Amino acid sequence: MTLPILLIEDTPSLAMVYETVLRKAGHEIVSVATIAESRSQFAKTRSKIVLLDLLLPDGDGTELMAEFIELEPDVKIIVITANGSINRAVEAMRLGSFDFLVKPFDEIRLLSAVDNAIKALQSDSVPPQVPVDGTAEGFEGFIGSSEEMQQIYRMVRNIGRSTATVFVTGESGTGKDICAQAIHNVSSRANGPFIPLNCGAIPRDLLESEVFGHLKGSFTGAIADKKGAAAVAHGGTLFLDEICEMDLALQTKLLRFLQTSTIQPVGATKPQMVDVRIVCATNRDPLAEVRAGRFREDLYYRLHVVPIHLPALKDRPGDIMEIAGSMLEKFASEEGKNFEGFSQGVVDILKACDWPGNVRQLMNVIRNVVVLNDGPVVLPEMLPSEITLARAEKSGNTGRSRHAASRNSIAGSGPPPTNLAAFIGTPLAQLERDFIEATIEFCDGSITQAARLLDVSPSTLYRKKDSWENS
Repeated sequence: MTLPILLIEDTPSLAMVYETVLRKAGHEIVSVATIAESRSQFAKTRSKIVLLDLLLPDGDGTELMAEFIELEPDVKIIVITANGSINRAVEAMRLGSFDFLVKPFDEIRLLSAVDNAIKALQSDSVPPQVPVDGTAEGFEGFIGSSEEMQQIYRMVRNIGRSTATVFVTGESGTGKDICAQAIHNVSSRANGPFIPLNCGAIPRDLLESEVFGHLKGSFTGAIADKKGAAAVAHGGTLFLDEICEMDLALQTKLLRFLQTSTIQPVGATKPQMVDVRIVCATNRDPLAEVRAGRFREDLYYRLHVVPIHLPALKDRPGDIMEIAGSMLEKFASEEGKNFEGFSQGVVDILKACDWPGNVRQLMNVIRNVVVLNDGPVVLPEMLPSEITLARAEKSGNTGRSRHAASRNSIAGSGPPPTNLAAFIGTPLAQLERDFIEATIEFCDGSITQAARLLDVSPSTLYRKKDSWENS
């Protein structure tokens, strides 16, 4: 850096801490405390990097930011805000700020934000910009050009250049994992590792080791040192899927990790520093989980810095045929089939469905059609029975509910047995397996939804599935 960093912070103690950290890292700092002083110093120095507290004694920091960007369009402004003002910080990102820091933040987070700004200046551009317009070909794994998805694409583009923690919510099957990967792909960490970890798929007693690692001999079965996901993700992104399934005891350790940027593997005596960006996701309402006492409130506010809510497929009906067409082409190529399109009857049926399983359910339907039939045109009789029955119910041609139809399609032809005679002679273990597998299929493959219906932990179902596959 040839120009000094302009620090605008009206709390003397915080300004002193920030100055000390940045000067120790070799940066030149000019520190001011008011908007008037900021304008004067910026006019003199034309600093390319500005650390700006939004709450200043003599005015609004966002107005000052707009002035600086107008004077120096390539200036990189890093907004500083408190938890209660996160919405203003997100708005500042939309208005052109480069990144934002949420108090309290640690030394690594501060230096990382400044280093990313320097790299962006050196390359004479911000990290990779993605096209705003979505097409049937998709955007970073997404498919859909509806306005609802255009907003998601714009948000991912803006968030990607930040290093802030992102909390992705949405119904099962809406593509939360795709969103996390997209955020990583368009970020300055794109060349670093992207490490996904499903918190609901790992037994509670092993989750700490999976996240933070362990040393050889630290517990029974620890036959060698193992790096945890947090250490493997150093320099990149750690994606914690199904975060609300995490045990409360481990939530405490995760909070400490977020506050200190240090991890301590199981059995280790000293912590180690890591530099990762956290993206987490859940199909539950995280605030409802906090109120129910299943998720720590302080961890929620630490993670819920930049929220993204993915729309359900029924809320973007214009994307249904784009997704269906793209999946038909993909699966037909994989299976060596000659499908070329859909009949008008199929188009009407697909558009009329509510898609409770969202994009994942639609993908499963198209795959089912391709595997069991051949083209060139998808006809209504090729669709799974639960789809055509759902269409009939919606049009008033049947009294059966969608759930009843789905259950019948899972069980096979005919209604379910009304007595226990059909089960006599079947081993209990086999009955359990059949029932669990039928419930998972009923939930369109969602382990989490099946676990809720069965009132068990998702990790229980994952363990049972593993034992069946390995038996």
